[in-house]
Amino acid sequence: MESIGLPLPRHCVVLLLLQMITPSSERFTVTGLQGKILAPLGGLVELSCQLSPPQSAEHMEIRWFRDRYTQPVHLYKNGKDLYGETISRYVERTELLKGAIREGKVILRIFNVSVDDDGQYHCFFKDGDFYEEAIEEVKVTATSLEVQIRVHPPNIKGLLVECNSRGWFPQPQMEWRDSKGGLIPTTYESHSQDVDKLFNMKMTLLLTQSSRENITCYLRNPVTGQEERTSIALSDQLFPWNTIWIMILSMILVLLLIFVMVPCIDLHRRLQIQQKGARCSSQSSECSRVFTRDCQPVTWCTGCCSKMRRPLAVGTGIILSSLCVISSLISYLHHKSRVPASDPHFQLDTVWLEDMTMILCVLTVFITMIISFIYFRFRGLLQI
Repeated sequence: MESIGLPLPRHCVVLLLLQMITPSSERFTVTGLQGKILAPLGGLVELSCQLSPPQSAEHMEIRWFRDRYTQPVHLYKNGKDLYGETISRYVERTELLKGAIREGKVILRIFNVSVDDDGQYHCFFKDGDFYEEAIEEVKVTATSLEVQIRVHPPNIKGLLVECNSRGWFPQPQMEWRDSKGGLIPTTYESHSQDVDKLFNMKMTLLLTQSSRENITCYLRNPVTGQEERTSIALSDQLFPWNTIWIMILSMILVLLLIFVMVPCIDLHRRLQIQQKGARCSSQSSECSRVFTRDCQPVTWCTGCCSKMRRPLAVGTGIILSSLCVISSLISYLHHKSRVPASDPHFQLDTVWLEDMTMILCVLTVFITMIISFIYFRFRGLLQI
């Protein structure tokens, strides 16, 4: 029998053709760093990727880019770095470390990290018509070491405490805590970004009582977990308005007692003298007549006493009514919310409320004194 087969040269050609038509996806794969790569603001970050199976990548095109293939962060081609084709913000800020390029490993180093460097990066290898890539994610982090607490002057609303911190990225978690570590509801929280896209945080808290010994402004970077905090101790002297209101109401009560009850007592005294004189004249006329059972001093005295008590009752009613009106005005203005605590004009609005409260209280007392003076003066004239 004759052996059937292909000559050796033809057999080699067939094997070569089979190798050429082998699916290209089996030639190599690209693996990158797993998880998020932390990059401190202003520092440097290194991104690495590796061919598998290991092989030389000196002759390949190696391209690092963000979201657009045509806008490379760094480009290596034909055995050299092509800096002229990188996008402008990465010019002279990148370096490709090729110490292990013959094993298929390269490292991209980015200097002077900024907020704009945050996001995904594609590590792209191309060999002829075949290419593969890996995606890595960079998280830029910045933590401010300055956390300031500002205490505004106490006002009619309470004590406004403000916490400010600048230079965070990404946006931090921000909250108030008491001396036991418990959360305190924030009155208002806001943030903004500067020209470098760093977050500037602001948080306000309106305290209406001095039950808290101290409070803490607490910030936490959600990526790194780094925390910053500042505490402040609060004194009872920062909450003077409760004492001030007591003093104001006490002064108002004294003024009302002087300017309302004095004419009231004076009228009461004059009515008492007048009634005594009327009683004496009545008793004299009755003595000249025949005594009858209709003359009953008890009934007459009851009427006199009721008349004498009326000025005191009126004066007491005027004082109580004035105090109710003043207390209602103070309570209304104290709880009236025209401007939120976050508004820059909040302090100005509270000063306006304080002035209006004092003006209304003075007007109420003045009007009450005028009305009581006219009432008791005219009543005294009518009784004469």
